[in-house]
Amino acid sequence: MNSKEILKSEGFANVYEWHDEPNVEYSKHEHKGKVTIFVIKGDVTFIFKNGEEKIICSGERLDVPIGIEHSAIIGPKGCDYVVGEMIKGDS
Repeated sequence: MNSKEILKSEGFANVYEWHDEPNVEYSKHEHKGKVTIFVIKGDVTFIFKNGEEKIICSGERLDVPIGIEHSAIIGPKGCDYVVGEMIKGDS
């Protein structure tokens, strides 16, 4: 089963593929519902409010904590990933 099929089977309302160019930065935000990403190629670093950093690389999954403020920085080679949203438009 591929990452899109896995997220659909878990009941995500919206599942899509996304690409970010190198070094894109996402400012601090939070999600109202569950958001999950599967990195297909490249990497992304999540920075949480408490200062914790988590790097997600090719083949890895992150279930983004609901209601926890975080930001993200795309790696120097860009990033391709699959996103699952429980609430459409929440990522």
